[in-house]
Amino acid sequence: MQQYLQCGRYRLPLDRQRFMPLVMGVLNVTPDSFSDGGRFHSLESALSHAEQMIAEGVDIIDVGGESSRPGAPLLPLEEELRRVMPILHALRDCGKPLSIDTCKPQVMREAIAAGADMINDISGFRAEGAVSAVKDSDCGLIIMHMQSDPQTMQVKPAYQDVVAEVTAFLGQRIEQLEAAGIGRSRLCIDPGFGFGKTLAHNLELLKNIGRMQGALNLPLLAGMSRKSMIGSITGRQVEDRLAGSLSAALAAVAQGAHILRVHDVAETVDALKVWQAATQNDDE
Repeated sequence: MQQYLQCGRYRLPLDRQRFMPLVMGVLNVTPDSFSDGGRFHSLESALSHAEQMIAEGVDIIDVGGESSRPGAPLLPLEEELRRVMPILHALRDCGKPLSIDTCKPQVMREAIAAGADMINDISGFRAEGAVSAVKDSDCGLIIMHMQSDPQTMQVKPAYQDVVAEVTAFLGQRIEQLEAAGIGRSRLCIDPGFGFGKTLAHNLELLKNIGRMQGALNLPLLAGMSRKSMIGSITGRQVEDRLAGSLSAALAAVAQGAHILRVHDVAETVDALKVWQAATQNDDE
């Protein structure tokens, strides 16, 4: 397993014997996100929330301009750029790596030119032109698995073996990116919890994080914060899923996840500090 992730201007440590897992904070500048839609839609509120996450100990800020909740409509290119580019420019020198959550190659190019350090693509860089948009940069790349698309992904998702199929998909995308000349030190995998999966599928993936990382030999990002899988288990509405989200995050870390994508940065950082203190060997 590589010991760092090349992320644009930053080299992020991944050696869990010495460092805590990395916390990626979600900054949705959308009016219709499933969890915090509309809360940070203005530039002022988005910057304020980013500053709060930095104070709380965030490692990466993930900016998203298009909702990927089940059934979400496609967003025109111009509108996505209008939403995300001002925040990228404003946070360029905030001292933290900036990630852009997008599937659109043109948004990737514009974001990289504006100083983005990471591209987080829920479609696994499958769009025409996506690989060419990122290959000549040094930004980190999050390769995610999604069955179907946001409009239809939760309509009876089915697998013969969800762990094997997700691992195979990610392996194929890694091969494609490497064939384009992209180094493995820039790559991170994401099984895509909630993206075309039932609760049973999500739990099977969570239990097999170590197996997927072992097969692909890359760091893994886990994003389960406030998702419907947490609601299905706890019976809680989105705004009441903090405890369940923290439990899922620690379960992912226990299975070997290196990056956690979360909405609640301060609480996750605190939980990780306690986890690290309780699990660290005395002779380290």
